[in-house]
This record gives sequence, structure tokens and C-alpha cells, in this order.
Amino acid sequence: MKKHVWEQIKSVTCEELMKALVKDGFIHQVTSGAVQAFRRACDKKYITIHYHSKKTYGEKMLIALLEDIAWSEEDFKRLRLIK
Repeated sequence: MKKHVWEQIKSVTCEELMKALVKDGFIHQVTSGAVQAFRRACDKKYITIHYHSKKTYGEKMLIALLEDIAWSEEDFKRLRLIK
């Protein structure tokens, strides 16, 4: 990931990430507790988010999540996660 992208994305909260998943076509599954599951209808891909209100993720956790989601820099811009 490019440094200018990382500098912007590292402060994304779990709420912002969850909104971006929904905007990108993921469907929030019925869950309870801190683990929230999302499924993308087009390819049945599942992503689980550990929800902690208004918190950001540690570097390793965020990198792993973003690798699983497989968004490009253009996707980050489209979803307004970066400028």
C-alpha cells in the first residue's frame, strides 16, 4: 500500500469501514456482539469486522482486513475513505 494511502486509511474507524462495505455492495448479516459479518452478494465473499464503537484498528488488523476485502486505491477514493 502506498504511503499516502496508508496515512489516510490508518485512521478509519470501524463505523466508517462498515459504511464503506455496505456502499460497496456487502450485505450486513444478522450478528450479535462485537463480531459483525458482511457478505458480498456477487461472489459470496465474507468479511468479519470486530466492532468497537469509534475505535480504529491496529496496523496489522487493518492491513489484514483490507487485504481480505481487496479494495484498490481507486476503490478507497470511490468509497471516500481517502482523498
